[in-house]
Amino acid sequence: MDTQISTLPSKKQAALKQRGSWIKYLLTSMLILIASATPLLASSGSGGESPNMTGTLFGIFALVLFVGAYCLVIFEEQLHLRKSKPVLFAAGVIWILVALAYISIGDTHTAHAAIKHNLIEYAELFLFLLVAMTYINAMDERNVFQALRSWLVSRGFTLRTVFWVTGVLAFFISPIADNLTTALLMGAVAMAVAGNNKKFLVVACINIVIAANAGGAYSPFGDITTLMVWQKGKVQFAEFFAIFIPSLVNWIVPAIIMSLTVAKERPEASGKAIKMKLGAKRIMTLFLCTIVTAVSFHNFLHLPPATGMMLGLAYLGFFGYWLKIKEHRQGTGDLPLDMTGHNPDEHEVPAGHGHAPAPGFDLFRKIARAEWDTLLFFYGVILCVGGLGQFGYLAMASHAMYDGLGATGANVLVGFLSAIVDNIPVMFAVLTMDPHMSHGQWLLVTLTAGVGGSLLSIGSAAGVALMGSARGIYTFGAHLKWSWAILLGYAASVATHLFINARYFH
Repeated sequence: MDTQISTLPSKKQAALKQRGSWIKYLLTSMLILIASATPLLASSGSGGESPNMTGTLFGIFALVLFVGAYCLVIFEEQLHLRKSKPVLFAAGVIWILVALAYISIGDTHTAHAAIKHNLIEYAELFLFLLVAMTYINAMDERNVFQALRSWLVSRGFTLRTVFWVTGVLAFFISPIADNLTTALLMGAVAMAVAGNNKKFLVVACINIVIAANAGGAYSPFGDITTLMVWQKGKVQFAEFFAIFIPSLVNWIVPAIIMSLTVAKERPEASGKAIKMKLGAKRIMTLFLCTIVTAVSFHNFLHLPPATGMMLGLAYLGFFGYWLKIKEHRQGTGDLPLDMTGHNPDEHEVPAGHGHAPAPGFDLFRKIARAEWDTLLFFYGVILCVGGLGQFGYLAMASHAMYDGLGATGANVLVGFLSAIVDNIPVMFAVLTMDPHMSHGQWLLVTLTAGVGGSLLSIGSAAGVALMGSARGIYTFGAHLKWSWAILLGYAASVATHLFINARYFH
């Protein structure tokens, strides 16, 4: 190797030597880190209890790594770096640190059992979301959302009517279709109607984000956090509707305030009519049947809801088979437009079909169009938070929040944290802490984690998505100007829950 390096030009030779010295330096530093951490870990273990490793170098490095990775997630739009990449890396390294930390105190089993538990948590969430995303993609491909948008745009409503219609629809579609899809759909309607009216578009987008987040809070299917709470068994399916009125209050208070700034002018109706494709209504019916199946698996068979969702995927698979044959016979297997007016599958070439697009309905193409970046992001978040829990950080946070502030104060704080960080890791951390609190408090934290993200535009997937769709118009600063009104709605929703659901606080 040395002889090969010596024959290279001097600049390359110097670069290789410098690189080699850096590698030696890093390896030496890692060995020193492990050696210095071992005595600290050995002293922190106590019998059969989980050792507190928050003060060890392993634990501190894991925490710094997670914070660094999440900073990259927060600046995803500016860096153009997919949010799944930094958390995937952080998750892997954190569990390496967890394993080394426990091995150093002679425990070779705890880390293995803990990561398996986290993988099961993720597997249930992954399968559930994959099926839900597949159904949404199938309805999108059948022009369900495009037909709704076309109908709304062609009605010739006033701007104030559009403001309220998009808000109401966002509030009631979000519990089924999730807040991200709902925000994109209603945002497309607002942009189609607004034209050059930027003032209207800003308040319309803010209204849609609040409504979509509030609507997702009272349904297990409306947000990832509510899904996690339901799958953990903290709140039963029917019990989520106890926070329907508080969720409605969270949206209606800022909506009334913002609507006063919206003019009653009537923009010119535009856009051609779009009809739903063959089988669209039946796919919507199958999706509802799938939801019923998942709920039944959980409530009556005491099985994970994800298994019911996978059975529902089989419903769509068999119907898709019939639909593909039907369209092939009719010669109507043209490729559809998505919600943005583009053909999402125009470059997809199925194996064995040359360069021609595949006609008809194809279930596996709908699965392929799932939000894989989001699904992998959830993996990274769950394993990162789970790893930090093994070091003792979640126990420390639980003591500081729930013992120091009390359950109500801590759960209200969760909403503010959700706006700054993201509600998914915050809620997963709360579920992992598993503080002892009443049923009403679990409903409260479900509410605050769901609606708290509306306080800032970056606080929810719905807000981030609309910032991308209405780039340069709906911005962080534009949303921040109305945060005071959103905060009023947040406070009103918490107060409403504490009043009307007082029976759950026992």
